Parts: sequence; structure tokens; C-alpha cells
Amino acid sequence: MNQLHAMRTFCCIVESQGFSAAAERLGTVHSSVSRQLQHLETALGVRLIHRNTRRLSLTEAGEHYYAACVDILERIDSAALAVSHEQDRPSGVLRISAPLVIGTLELANWLPAFQQRYPDVQIDLSCSDPFVDLIAERFDVALRICGPLADSSLVARRLHVSPMVMVASSAYVQRMGLPRSAQDLASHQWLSYSASTNSWRLQPEQGEAVVFVPGPGMRSDSITALYAAALAGVGIAAFTLATVQADLRAGRLVRILPEFTLGLRHYYALYPHARHLPAKVRAFVEFMAQCYRAES
Repeated sequence: MNQLHAMRTFCCIVESQGFSAAAERLGTVHSSVSRQLQHLETALGVRLIHRNTRRLSLTEAGEHYYAACVDILERIDSAALAVSHEQDRPSGVLRISAPLVIGTLELANWLPAFQQRYPDVQIDLSCSDPFVDLIAERFDVALRICGPLADSSLVARRLHVSPMVMVASSAYVQRMGLPRSAQDLASHQWLSYSASTNSWRLQPEQGEAVVFVPGPGMRSDSITALYAAALAGVGIAAFTLATVQADLRAGRLVRILPEFTLGLRHYYALYPHARHLPAKVRAFVEFMAQCYRAES
């Protein structure tokens, strides 16, 4: 027996003052309504309704049970309505996991506009480069920058593909000179990410790649530290074009050997499920995709 269905049938019998009228309201037949009531009374071990040929009346137990059913069903319907509205309108806390480079360097490019468009969404942002367990740590969505994504149980939406480019500050270029060829790179200071390989693969638009091993310089496990060092004129660093686009436009950074890239990086939004995706997650992913399309 579906107890919830039986409770609704019982309430409908009471409110309709009869089995036939209840059956008509429920879109079923008299025998089905009568059977539902019998199953419910058997399960409860009490008689809920006095029956005779002229009218129905509630027993004392039936009166108490009817009042409880009305309260329970109203709560269930209210909860379903609230969840349904949440699905239609982006709202609530949105827990996001993002790498440090997005959280510290790209955040200002999109967060104000997102909050203005969706004022009922409260962002809870966690910045960490190691990949997190979205389900175990209760994140709604994760942003990641990587190569082509390996197979995963998560749903992946590719937001953007950005080349890795070499950049330095104008002050550094004035002091050390602008490299004109891959061979000129050997005499420059380098800002390298500790987790990356020791060699860089410089890929031209056409022709063969040039493998280059950076010389002396600074290494760090923090992308933001390398970014700050690049702005300060310490050396040449590599970032995704999406990360430094605003700095290049403003002249804070200069692109080094623009005919070369260091490969492509894919921006992904990852979330646990595609079905019944909350409106706040759907809105965020679509917004991020629009932001990155505008930069392309």
C-alpha cells in the first residue's frame, strides 16, 4: 500500500462525503477508493469511517487521523511547491570549488555581473588547486583548468579553450629586452610553476614545435605568486590567455613571442548530476559559458 496515496484518498472521501464523489474527483472508480480505505484501516488497526447507505461519518479515531493527514499533506505540498519554485528561480547558497588562478585572478571579471543578475544566489567559493570530491564535500559545481578531461562520473561542461601564452611586464621588457626568437629566450629570467615539467613545448601556428628548457629564475607552487612576480618585472611567465587578457589590454603585461603558444588549456564546469539540475547551478554554468565566449 502506498500510504501517502491512501491518506489522500481518505481525505478526499471525507471532504467529498462519499465514495462515488471521491472517485470522480480522483479520476478512478468506487471500488478502488473503497479498497484504499480498507487497506488503510487494516494497516492502522482502527476503523476510520462509519458507513451506511445514506451517509458517512468519521469515528473518533478517524477525526484525529483526518486532522493529522490534512496537516501532513499540506506540509508535503508546501515543500514540493517551494522546491519547484527554487528550480524555476535561481536562489540559495551556491557552493563552488575553483582553482586559485580563477578565484584570485579571474574572479573580478565575472562575479559582480553574476551577483547583479542573480541577487538571490549567495556564493560560497572555495579556492584550491587539488581536485575535490564534489559529493563528499557537498559542492554544487567545480571549475577546473586542465588538458582534455579524463573519464569521470561527473557531468562536464566545457566552457572555454584558451592557449597558454608567455608574458612579462613592460618594465621587464625595457630592462632585459624583447625576445625576437625562441633562441633569445635562453638569456632571460623565468617564472615557473613547480608542478609543471622542466621543459616547455613552444608550438607555432605552423611548423614544428620547439622544446625549450627555461633557465634560472623563480619557481613556485602558487600561480598567484608567479602572477605577482610577473607584474613586478621579475621574469617571463606562462598563463592562459583568459587569465591575462585584461592585463595585456591594459599594458600591464606584454606577450612574449606571440607566434608561439604552450598548448591549450580547457576550462570545465563539473557537477554531479545532469537531471534535475538546480536552477542556481544551471544559471551559473550558463553565465560562465557566456563570459568566456565573450572573451574569445
